[in-house]
Amino acid sequence: MRRRDFLKLSAGTAALAVLSAPAIAQGAVKEIRIGYQKNGVLVITRQQAALEKHFSSQGIEVKWVEFSSGPPMMEAMNVGSVDYGAVGDSPPVFAQAAGAAIVYAAGQPITNGQGILVPKDSPIRSINELKGKRIGFTKGSSAHNIVVQTLEKAGLTYADITPVYLTPPDAGPAFANGSIEAWAIWDPYFAIGETRQSGRILINAHEVTKTNSFYIANRDFAKNHGEVLQQIIDVTTSTAAWAETHRGEVAKSLSAVTGIPLDIQTIAANRSSFRVGPITDDIIATQQGVADRFHKLGLIPRPIAIRDIVWRSTAT
Repeated sequence: MRRRDFLKLSAGTAALAVLSAPAIAQGAVKEIRIGYQKNGVLVITRQQAALEKHFSSQGIEVKWVEFSSGPPMMEAMNVGSVDYGAVGDSPPVFAQAAGAAIVYAAGQPITNGQGILVPKDSPIRSINELKGKRIGFTKGSSAHNIVVQTLEKAGLTYADITPVYLTPPDAGPAFANGSIEAWAIWDPYFAIGETRQSGRILINAHEVTKTNSFYIANRDFAKNHGEVLQQIIDVTTSTAAWAETHRGEVAKSLSAVTGIPLDIQTIAANRSSFRVGPITDDIIATQQGVADRFHKLGLIPRPIAIRDIVWRSTAT
């Protein structure tokens, strides 16, 4: 993927707002820039001000930057405008293939909360019936991977469908008005599609493949400020452990921060897996499979090795 293609892929208003911010220099950290979406552990972390509380005694401020999807976050991180953030499995693959300055910092297995929706009255009842259909999803996102692997499971090829590349805010209305015949998406948009846009789950991602989400860091930030990065991961991990046993409060937190109705965030919270941990060999192998599949399909221009950009803490 050429750089100009990556920039197009990563277009997003939130990213554009921060692309001019200077990369963090080596030395004392004064501010940490955290990229987040409308779901997951980082939303809870923000609502609880967990990072702010942790770093206040060190004189480090925390800035939160919202993104509608992972690709624009990866571009912002590449240029040093974001230090740490959470994304699905596909954005870092596209970013690494484009030479982005990122590293994998931590992982989170995904057990539910993403898949492919069709309208409730759609004649599509099985994944092989996606042939010839218009499927909406965000290019370079985790939904992109779900589409690819669902087609593979059905014995179809990427050429058998018409991909319609849309951000989640644009895909929702397109799905509701029939402009697309299926929508690959993640929570909370997945729950919105079900409850507000007359969607029916055609397939859950976990029925197709193992998937993970990731906590990604800017490469220079990780190299120059490894101790700070480890502290961010530790706070993230602690928040995730709390979330596993406080799902009702999680839903309220998600709703408060994102403005998405509580009933929708309750659905998302109840079916989410929050546990965060290190990048294991199993996670690397699963992610390598995503990268190899994308290269085989010509979606990324060169083979990549996931293990090459896995960050390892030197803390003892």
